[in-house]
Amino acid sequence: MMKIYVIQSFNEDGIENVYVGADEEKALSLKAADFDHCDALFVEIWEDGEKTDDFRLVESPEEDDEEAEEELR
Repeated sequence: MMKIYVIQSFNEDGIENVYVGADEEKALSLKAADFDHCDALFVEIWEDGEKTDDFRLVESPEEDDEEAEEELR
């Protein structure tokens, strides 16, 4: 059974699908900061044409954030 991950970007203008695919690691590693005008990311998980789960993608603070900030300087 194949799972499809749908990542949705949410902002004041509405919701937009920003990733649709079977790569769980990629889907769950996305961050709101990766997308323009994105206030939050939501995940839908689909199996055999039925939505089996949905939740807000909560970003855990990581050391990567510090590296990203230094690259911007």
